[in-house]
Amino acid sequence: MSLQAYAAFLPPGRRAAARLGPEATWWQWCSHNVHIARARDPKAPVRVLVIHGAGGHSGALWPMAALIAQSGFDVAAVDLPLYGRTTSPEAGKVRYADWVRLLVDLVEAEHDDRPLILFGGSMGGMLAYEVAAHSFRVAAVVATSLLDPRDLRVRSRLTRFGVLGAFGGPLSSLARGPLANVMIPMRWVADFSKMSRDPGLSRLCARDPLGGGARVPLGFLASYLRYRHTPPESAKTPVTLVHPSRDAWTPVKLSTRFLRRIATPGRVVMLRECGHFPIEEPGISDLVSEMLRLAEAAEAVS
Repeated sequence: MSLQAYAAFLPPGRRAAARLGPEATWWQWCSHNVHIARARDPKAPVRVLVIHGAGGHSGALWPMAALIAQSGFDVAAVDLPLYGRTTSPEAGKVRYADWVRLLVDLVEAEHDDRPLILFGGSMGGMLAYEVAAHSFRVAAVVATSLLDPRDLRVRSRLTRFGVLGAFGGPLSSLARGPLANVMIPMRWVADFSKMSRDPGLSRLCARDPLGGGARVPLGFLASYLRYRHTPPESAKTPVTLVHPSRDAWTPVKLSTRFLRRIATPGRVVMLRECGHFPIEEPGISDLVSEMLRLAEAAEAVS
């Protein structure tokens, strides 16, 4: 799907900025050919790395990334293996820990002494938190949600299976089983009808072959549910939760429960009128304003 298909769902006053086309670049990591969309600005004092979640990709998040870039940031948005334009010779063997290692290595490879903010959308929020826990190169984390999959209450909201999904026993056992590499459509697991307040955008996300319409290995899903994220009490990077105020998929209390345990200073900003996929005003303006505030703070200590 074209990134313009996603930009069309932004408020009319924001669509022109979102049409800023990214530069397509490639990075070799292990056996993966990783696609990274960029809006380069060598003079920008702060860099932002945009991290998608399950069912997302750089093109889907690029309209938001473009708005951030327009505000004076050097922006990159990565396609993680299984999604977007990144290619992997053995997709069935991709696991959640691979995502963490790839991003930690990418942060290190691209370090250039400017402060780096990680912006994670949906499941990418917790991923951004985990990467920061493994890298001292990250100045701050911004996350639309902080969903620890080992929390049974989180599991019950993440999948189509509700309370049954909270236990995840049969699925988790596949992490080492013979069916681990079997690929299934992501939409079988995630209820994309709750992705957006706009049904058209929810359908686009569900059908996009680079995102929600992609297939993922059972072993990846199992590895995600089993992953032990770094205890928040040992976190060293400031985290800001920018949670959509009208998110019908993941209630804010699931994220604030985790945020309250983080040892570093935390902050909550509600994106007004936004659904799980934040595209509405004034929430989009809230997000840009918070990014600018964090940039000033990062520059002050760099």
